[in-house]
Amino acid sequence: MQKSLIERHFKLAEHGTNVKTEIIAGITTFLTMAYIIFVNPSILSESGMDYGAVFVATCVASAVGCLIMGLWANYPIAMAPGMGLNAFFTYGVVMGMGYAWETALGAVFLSGFTFFLLSVFRIREWIINSIPMSLRLGIAAGIGLFLAMIALKNAGIVVANPATYVALGDLSEPSALYALLGFFVITALSHLRVTGAVMIGILGITVLSMLLGHNEFGGVVSMPPSIAPTLMKLDVVGAFDVAMISVVFAFLFVDLFDTSGTLIGVAHRGGLLDEDGKLPRIGRAMMADSGASMAGAALGTSTTTSYIESTAGIISGGRTGLTAVVVGVLFLVSLFFSPLAGSIPAYATAGALLYVAVLMAGSLAHANWDDATEAAPVLIAALAMPLTFSIAEGIALGFVSYAAIKALSGRFRDLNPAVVVLALVFSAKLLFLD
Repeated sequence: MQKSLIERHFKLAEHGTNVKTEIIAGITTFLTMAYIIFVNPSILSESGMDYGAVFVATCVASAVGCLIMGLWANYPIAMAPGMGLNAFFTYGVVMGMGYAWETALGAVFLSGFTFFLLSVFRIREWIINSIPMSLRLGIAAGIGLFLAMIALKNAGIVVANPATYVALGDLSEPSALYALLGFFVITALSHLRVTGAVMIGILGITVLSMLLGHNEFGGVVSMPPSIAPTLMKLDVVGAFDVAMISVVFAFLFVDLFDTSGTLIGVAHRGGLLDEDGKLPRIGRAMMADSGASMAGAALGTSTTTSYIESTAGIISGGRTGLTAVVVGVLFLVSLFFSPLAGSIPAYATAGALLYVAVLMAGSLAHANWDDATEAAPVLIAALAMPLTFSIAEGIALGFVSYAAIKALSGRFRDLNPAVVVLALVFSAKLLFLD
């Protein structure tokens, strides 16, 4: 009876799969993205948020997103707080712009709510189609370079210098050595297609640093910490500040395109697109993503989004939402491993951040470098993010440069109303509101 209920809901036979295959696919996907359990609290705690509460929020928000995606949208796509957006939350909005983390959570909620409305009224396709591919590539690469800068900074590999702004740190320091070793190991294991390469690298460096006396063991299993320090602490009213418009837009914009790209990419790999190359039930998938972001903000974490690591489960045979449900259940089980998460040092996650940066920076390869009017905005958007330490500023400069260069080159046909309006808004923000 139970099996027939599962079959009826997820349509396993129709998708050419079974319960065993879906469970294996879910475990595989979880292992490839479980690093977020360690990395997200490490990054967000630097904004002043309670580490234990963020750990719980990360696990619960991920579980909520996976369960909605699996049970309602019926797609094998897992969700968790997005890399890059968590860094922007801490280093850009809180530490860079000086906003309280409660206000930043309010901005995350507003972006999720806006995303939800765009999905309900089906405006998302118009927005996606209005943004030039070159800007999408530049933004994706810029987020990668932003993560790389954070990783190098946290490990002490790159340090401040009054004469040159940045300089090479002391590579003989344990933190630098551990971070580099972790990066090398993760990259090698990923190349060898070892499942859970990122998590293996993080845990391996953690254990090694403990054995050599550079880190303390905090335990493995315990009851989950209290989520009270972050639960419902978001300040939505404070996020309505005029200067926060670009922040809300940055959260929204990155989540929108990250989710769209992930959904289409994973669905294509799993043969889930229809005969017209479109994704059925994309509205449900988008609303699952936006709903998870709002829930995550209420719980106490940055934007929750779809994970490209879901491809690992697809390769293992996952074809339905049962895969995502399995991932969600495993995130809930992870709640009891908070001592292990608390034992992970920053240099252990730095190698993982640097590896994720490599993957995201790869989008530069798809840019049209033969057309200067396309290539220049890509480079400006990509470089601006790490150099200004802000995803929002990178997006703004990318739009402004794209519109200005196209207009001055007489390429008005390449501009559409959405790009022009956004370029004007960002110009006003950069000139008068900063």
